[in-house]
Amino acid sequence: MALTDRETLPDVAKPINYHLSLFDLQTADSWGYKGLLKIDLKVTRATNEIILNSKDIQVQGADLVAKNGTHLANASEISYDKKSERVSLKFPQEVAPSDVLLSINFTGTINDAMAGFYRSKRGDFHFMLSTQFESCDARRAFPCFDEPNLKASFDFEIEIPKGQTALSNMPVIAERDGSHPGLKFVTFQRTPVMSTYLLAWAVGDFEYIEAMTERKTKLAMPSNVPIARLTTSSEIFEIEYPLPKADLLAVHEFAAGAMENWGLVTYRTTAVLFDEGKSDNRYKNRIAYVVAHELAHQWFGNLVTMDWWNELWLNEGFATWVGWLAVDHFHPEWNVWSQFVAESVQQAFHLDSLRASHPIEVPVRNALEVDQIFDHISYLKGSSVIRMLSSHLGRETFLRGVAAYLKSHAYGNATTNDLWSALGHASGQDVHGFMDPWIRKIGFPVVTLAEEPGQVTVQQSRFLSTGDAKPDEDETIWWIPLGIKSGQQLATLDTRALTKKSDTLGTIGEDTFYKVNKDLAGFYRTNYPPARLERLGQSLELLSTEDKIGLLGDAAALAVSGEGTTPALLALLEGFKDEGNYLVWSQVSSSLANLRSVFSQNEQVAAGLKKFTKDLASPAAERAGWEFQPDEDYLAIQLRKLLISMAGNAGHESIASEAKKRFALWASGEDKSAIHTNLRSVVFSLNVSEGGRKEFDAVKEEYLRTDSVDGKEICLAALGKTKDPALVTEYLDFVFSDKVAVQDIHNGAVSLAGNAKVRHLLWDYIKSNWTSVEARLSSNNIVFDRFIRMGLSKFADHQTGEDITAFLKSKNIGALTRALIIVADNIRTNASYKERDQALVLEWLQAHGYA
Repeated sequence: MALTDRETLPDVAKPINYHLSLFDLQTADSWGYKGLLKIDLKVTRATNEIILNSKDIQVQGADLVAKNGTHLANASEISYDKKSERVSLKFPQEVAPSDVLLSINFTGTINDAMAGFYRSKRGDFHFMLSTQFESCDARRAFPCFDEPNLKASFDFEIEIPKGQTALSNMPVIAERDGSHPGLKFVTFQRTPVMSTYLLAWAVGDFEYIEAMTERKTKLAMPSNVPIARLTTSSEIFEIEYPLPKADLLAVHEFAAGAMENWGLVTYRTTAVLFDEGKSDNRYKNRIAYVVAHELAHQWFGNLVTMDWWNELWLNEGFATWVGWLAVDHFHPEWNVWSQFVAESVQQAFHLDSLRASHPIEVPVRNALEVDQIFDHISYLKGSSVIRMLSSHLGRETFLRGVAAYLKSHAYGNATTNDLWSALGHASGQDVHGFMDPWIRKIGFPVVTLAEEPGQVTVQQSRFLSTGDAKPDEDETIWWIPLGIKSGQQLATLDTRALTKKSDTLGTIGEDTFYKVNKDLAGFYRTNYPPARLERLGQSLELLSTEDKIGLLGDAAALAVSGEGTTPALLALLEGFKDEGNYLVWSQVSSSLANLRSVFSQNEQVAAGLKKFTKDLASPAAERAGWEFQPDEDYLAIQLRKLLISMAGNAGHESIASEAKKRFALWASGEDKSAIHTNLRSVVFSLNVSEGGRKEFDAVKEEYLRTDSVDGKEICLAALGKTKDPALVTEYLDFVFSDKVAVQDIHNGAVSLAGNAKVRHLLWDYIKSNWTSVEARLSSNNIVFDRFIRMGLSKFADHQTGEDITAFLKSKNIGALTRALIIVADNIRTNASYKERDQALVLEWLQAHGYA
């Protein structure tokens, strides 16, 4: 997209520094505040009008003063364009190109929409105030030039009650008495030059712990997050952390996972708080990653910022990759790159295999569209192709190029091409040529292998989950690192790349054992001939964890697209009975869960797949047992939890009865420790799923009273497992009540979407209660999008898909347009897969004694 196609502010003035003072904060009923804003501007060409971004702000007056102190003009006309979120200040005479001071008096609202300057409720009476400005919501707090490349420095002060604490990007430099007794003004140091979306402040009664890094950077955080993460990032990027402090703040109501505001990173509570002994171990892993991701942004995104929102992936894809790099450094025993392959890469594959996907670098005409691309393509495909490139260039070379990129663009803006140039210079390779199709073209390839005497032919084509790419959808030629391991122990590595539509690999003989795409480093599917796939499935001991995950993920995806078969997938899965690795089992589990979801309405197939799952998981579940050891590692804990869930939900009688026994002891109060902390989600879910009113009410009561950080998320997910239609309706009423925070409502949709027997009731409820559903969710587009996309994508019949599309298209759902396209695409894929393969699956299950 040409720069001229972007809908940006007129280029008549550029901000240099903002001085923002907020005062007279009205809490209780009105939730308003007053503001005085002074912006040092460079007027670049003669104008009598200055336009800024503004939303839900009332400007009382504005005036211009020359640098020498001469008053130039008061605004004679103030007008608003609500659609484009702008305020226009017109002056009676032209202002010549010069440096001026623009002063604006305004009033704003402390909203409850988790965007802009907003309030969060804790309990019935306690509030905290904080900000969320990315991508385009600084304008909801004060008038500003709200575009990422219009960087400026900020001086900020705020008037608050004397007993409260105020935080912002920089340290406090002064406090003075406020306008009334009991109030004080808190003034902060000037920030570095940065984008508006990174400005932040918060007010509340905060508890914290404090520490210093070796480099004397002060950290304040709500839990014991290792401060070494900041030091490690400094070493990775070869640049000292540029600010004097870094605060990590838990916010009670938060739409996303976290936000990288420079020096004041904000988090939803479950992304930063962990209570040893009371929190599920899984959250420790999540927190480690999210904190590392946000701290990586302090350089990649904050110090150097994408030039425009089309290159959002530069921020998010890179911070995702570095986040996992840092976690791997601190927790090598977690095997996080295998986790990345099992979770991040597979999720990216799923979205990118839809026609509804988009390129990593996507044209953004208007910044208000950008919320819709904070998705698995920008984050997970972005980080996956970075991992691919890093693997090819070598991590040391790759990071050397990244450090050079950051140094040359510090405090400025940069583009994807700037990054490729730095990496090309560091490696001496044509990085731009390698990467351009991966970034600017939609989709990804499947590499299909054909074996002939003495040689193997490889061919690349675009992979679509529907398996029906048309010629005009299959024109991209990707650079594909083949990463071929061969020989009896897969000890030889061939690093050549496929750079045309097809090629012949003459060196792989017919009898040679080989595996393509070592450790799933390349972002592509591999389609082996059936006999080769079978042979790989019989030689699992030679494959790495990542190889196994890739083999399973590819087989499952190729079954869906029709380029492989479900019987081939089931035969492959049977070989994993003796697997001992949690991350491989997590891929086995998700492959089976998708099969059981798609074929759930065919009772014979559903019963056969349930028995298949029980027979596959039971031996491993029985080996894992129920008891935790004091020094047990993270992966062993997660494996026990997963296997108990798989076997229990597939009808393993002794596991189900043990879960019921422990639940009864816990629910009656006889033994509150009967359910281990790490098994709450499994035991609650099993009991709600198999039980009735009594079990449902016990978990609901736990939701209302729990004080563990993760307890509400765990209970909400478990309650959605009920199979009782009356309880489903009650559950949805509860999800949309004020007992469930708006940020968590999508968890209810996700839980019901995975509950095949009653998921249709979720759609019925949305239709019947559209007005109240929309009223509850529409204040925050990110939350609404997540609810629709995650709640409605699992259906597997064309009629429901058409009903969803017709109903939602009749509503005013501008912000949900992309979510609706993704839902429709997913349902079409599922329905076509079901129709094509269900007879074949039943035949295989019957032939192998499962049905």
